[in-house]
Amino acid sequence: MELTVPHSSAIVLPVSRQRSKFLIGSSDCQKNSLLFSYSGKIRRSARSVFVMAMAAERKAIKGVSAELNAIASQKLDFAPARRRVREAFTPVQQQLDHILLKMAPSGIRPEESYRRNSKGLEIFCKKWLPKPEVPMKGILCFCHGYGDTCTFFFEGIAKYIAAAGYGVYALDYPGFGLSEGLHGYIPSFDQLVDDVIEHYTNIKSSPETSGLPHFLLGQSMGGAVALKVHLKQPQAWDGVVLVAPMCKIAEDVTPPETVQTLMILLSKVLPSAKLVPVKDLAELAFRDPKKRELAPYNVISYSGRVRLKTAVELLLTTREIESKVEKVCAPVLILHGAADKVTDPLVSKFLYEKASSQDKKLKLYEGGYHSILEGESDERILTVMNDIISWLDSHCP
Repeated sequence: MELTVPHSSAIVLPVSRQRSKFLIGSSDCQKNSLLFSYSGKIRRSARSVFVMAMAAERKAIKGVSAELNAIASQKLDFAPARRRVREAFTPVQQQLDHILLKMAPSGIRPEESYRRNSKGLEIFCKKWLPKPEVPMKGILCFCHGYGDTCTFFFEGIAKYIAAAGYGVYALDYPGFGLSEGLHGYIPSFDQLVDDVIEHYTNIKSSPETSGLPHFLLGQSMGGAVALKVHLKQPQAWDGVVLVAPMCKIAEDVTPPETVQTLMILLSKVLPSAKLVPVKDLAELAFRDPKKRELAPYNVISYSGRVRLKTAVELLLTTREIESKVEKVCAPVLILHGAADKVTDPLVSKFLYEKASSQDKKLKLYEGGYHSILEGESDERILTVMNDIISWLDSHCP
């Protein structure tokens, strides 16, 4: 849904791989009367605006047939459509010229399943285990970024880490990837975190993971998820790995309080409405031009306008994490591209400096963009993955 608001002030929230920036503002933030006047207009026109809601059209994907493009361009609001699209594109994705898709180590044991959570939603989950003859050192539980999925590029990352002796576990959040729920919609970030805790608690209590160290891996928005999981379970994890985490909004783009209030108000009227304008961040997220061309093949990612309630939840979550960052006490590894323009590396420095953990490490990759695990040179991608594995190894008995 498109909502046009005059903008002299802007909010920019950091997001995951090749996703969207969104801006909302007011031409006169000092006048509270504008807030309530605008609210009244929105309430009166809510029904007509809702009828006008349309998903943003996905651009044609180069190098695939018209038939596949037609499949990819269908409305992906609900899980059955996303699952059909993923099934159609899997053979194409496996043939792409990307190190994460080409180098897949042999013998890794992947397993996909759907599990219904306590709220009745069917959740897609996947695991990658080492070869049977390779003993597991520990388990790594993945939290993906905004709009993303634990399939596609992450498949290669998971297999590489599994080959080093780790069980890698992942899920798609409700409303993302192959899980049920309105696409791209986060009605409650706390609820999303509780869903993650519920799933990974079951994983940690299973016989195959009994007695093993367990770690969290969070990327971009998934970094915020991982931090919230840790803050809710401060003694439950043996370590947290954060890649370009979304944990604080830089001061130069933090919106005025009145703009934040307006966003919150609008989200109560039209929570699933979509914001404009939208900017494709592929150029900012992927440094390698050839890899950037492959971003559209992530066909079940959410690439539409950011939904109002989702925007508010992201804003409030970063505010909460910023206020509690001193409570981060687990061993933590923070990895960030030094030239990231999606999530600010200065925010990772802030986290590193403020976290109370006695075991913490920050590594910035010179010239690196946002997607340091997917969008850099092959050599850099391998370096980042090996840095993760080395840190995990150093924290296992």
